[in-house]
Amino acid sequence: MAAPLVPAPAPTPAEIRSLLMRANRLLGANLVEANLVTVDQLENANEKLLELIAGGTPRQCTLLGVLAYDLKVVKEEDVLQYCVDEHGIGLVDLHNYEGADEVRVGLSHPACWATWTLPFDREEDFTLVASAYYMSPAVRTFWEKQLGGRVIWYGTTLEMIADTLERLSAAAKT
Repeated sequence: MAAPLVPAPAPTPAEIRSLLMRANRLLGANLVEANLVTVDQLENANEKLLELIAGGTPRQCTLLGVLAYDLKVVKEEDVLQYCVDEHGIGLVDLHNYEGADEVRVGLSHPACWATWTLPFDREEDFTLVASAYYMSPAVRTFWEKQLGGRVIWYGTTLEMIADTLERLSAAAKT
C-alpha cells in the first residue's frame, strides 16, 4: 500500500510569481544550452513573456509557448524528444485521465500553471508527474520538494497540461 501523499503547504501568490519567473528563466537557459534556441530568440521570447505575465491568463504565461507558437523558433515535439533522448523520461497522454484522488486533493493549480507541471498518479511511494517544463531545474526542484522527493517524471505538451488543469478546475467547482 502506498504511503499517503502529504503535500507541502500551497505556495503564496508571491511565491507563485517567483516560481513562474525562475521556471521560465531556467527553461530558457537550458533550451539555449541544448542548442534548441539561440540567445537572440530567447531574448525576444522573454520580452513577449513579460508582456503576457503583466496582463495574461496563466495559460498564456509560458516561455515555451512563446518560442513554439508565437515566434515559431522551436517545435514543442523537439523539446520533448530532447528530454526523452537526453534525460530518459517517458511521455504521457493525459487527455482522458482524471487523476488519482490522493494526488488531486490539495493540489495547487497556480503552482501547476507556473511550472507547466501536473502530478497525476501515485504508485507505491512514488508520485507520477507530467511536465512540459522538465528542462527547468527550478520546476523539478519545486515539485520534488512539494511531493517529498519520490517523483517519476514524464514529458507532455503544454496543451495537455492546460486542458487537464482546466478540466480538473471545472470538476472541482461542481
